[in-house]
Amino acid sequence: MFRAINYRAAAGLLLALGLTTAACSTGRESTSGAPSVAPVGGRISITYLQKQGDQEYFVGEAAGARAKAAELGIDLKVVNLGNDANKTVSEVRSAIAQKTNGIIVVVPDPAVGPQVAQTARDARIALLTSDDQVCTTGPDPAKCAESDLVPRIGFSGAQMGGEVGKRAAEEFKKAGWNAADTRIISAWKQDVTVCGDRVKAAKEAFDSAVPGVRNIDVATDNTPTGAQDKVAATVTANAGVKHWVVWGCNDENVQGGVTALQNAGVSPDDIDGVGLGAYLACKDWTGGKPSGMKAALYINGKDVGALAVRTMYDRLKNNKEMPAEAFAPTTMVDAATWKSAGVTCN
Repeated sequence: MFRAINYRAAAGLLLALGLTTAACSTGRESTSGAPSVAPVGGRISITYLQKQGDQEYFVGEAAGARAKAAELGIDLKVVNLGNDANKTVSEVRSAIAQKTNGIIVVVPDPAVGPQVAQTARDARIALLTSDDQVCTTGPDPAKCAESDLVPRIGFSGAQMGGEVGKRAAEEFKKAGWNAADTRIISAWKQDVTVCGDRVKAAKEAFDSAVPGVRNIDVATDNTPTGAQDKVAATVTANAGVKHWVVWGCNDENVQGGVTALQNAGVSPDDIDGVGLGAYLACKDWTGGKPSGMKAALYINGKDVGALAVRTMYDRLKNNKEMPAEAFAPTTMVDAATWKSAGVTCN
């Protein structure tokens, strides 16, 4: 299931980053004053900087990037940034010093976006983001003009969130619950733009199918333990609620929420958790025990990594403009379908 590429304001965005075809063909400054990026005649070198590189999704993303790089004859270096925003900037500088031709980055904190973009621009290095958005002019991509967003490969937050909300509504109806004694937990790291897009779309899709259920926003750090702690406090503050719907930015939030609810004595039959990623949700389905994790949207990091490398290659080798955004496919899975869908569950 593919989402069409969105070419929103691509020309203006590429001018802002100094990536226009005209500038590259001449090697001169573009009309906007941004430096050009010269096409590569020989072997291409790309650096892929990832936040949370040991997380299952990003492990898959790196694997997909390496496979595509091998196919295209690219020298690829993958760096795990963890959650260190300062390391992001230092690794960008290190990659430039090592004569990389292009940088693909998943930033741990969008606040470093302008510095990353400026550093790449000054060095005339092509820059592409995957997964999370980066703004060239400010720390918050949500407040950024579309023309100032770095080109991005990933998933459509609105499409993913919509699928999650739709499935959560289906599970709600199947369970026969009513709105009065049900609450929704929306859990996400609230300074990450793509997370906000996903949660907003989930709310809208659910409400259009099941109106009147009260939503509780829970701010987390996007980790299972962080979500579990915050959701546990939310459950304590809402002792009279019988049924719970849980969604969030990723599988980590939903798994943490489901765990907190079950630890509080809520039956899996009274939990409607819909994950986003499926790489953690599947673990709840391997033992055959009842779980509040009813389904998850499968997002394959390998597809994103491969598409990001391909996009950067086309930019550097073929002088092809990068789209403002390009999206990889997604699939909804559950306990009965996750294996046949190809979900890797380690």
